[in-house]
Amino acid sequence: MIRTFLDAGVLIAAFRSINAASTPALTLLDDPERVFVTTHFVRLEVLPKPLYFRRPTEAEFYEAFFASAEFVEVSQALVSEAFDEARRAGLAAMDALHVAAAKRVGVDEFITVERPTKPVFRVAGLTVRALESVS
Repeated sequence: MIRTFLDAGVLIAAFRSINAASTPALTLLDDPERVFVTTHFVRLEVLPKPLYFRRPTEAEFYEAFFASAEFVEVSQALVSEAFDEARRAGLAAMDALHVAAAKRVGVDEFITVERPTKPVFRVAGLTVRALESVS
């Protein structure tokens, strides 16, 4: 099994079907060879707005993902690790939290909708792949 951490953009692309990232995102989510790892930070990124704006189909889509994913425990140590990652690679706060969580549990891949020129691709010790490159 391929342990995979998805950034929030991958989940949003999968649900919204708004661009070229939608098909590969849905294909990735349907891959029986993958186990998804996530955090409550990703949940915080994607779920509040569909709940607030009463978009139940979208909320259910995300909840189904979270129900089947493994969660990384959030702790002060994880936040400290995220700070160090942010400092080393120039990451934004949420990206740093995601990277620290993914590294902590040793995922095989961290998949993002970001372009390869973004700071998350500078992270050492983590295989970061753009969604468009995932087959």
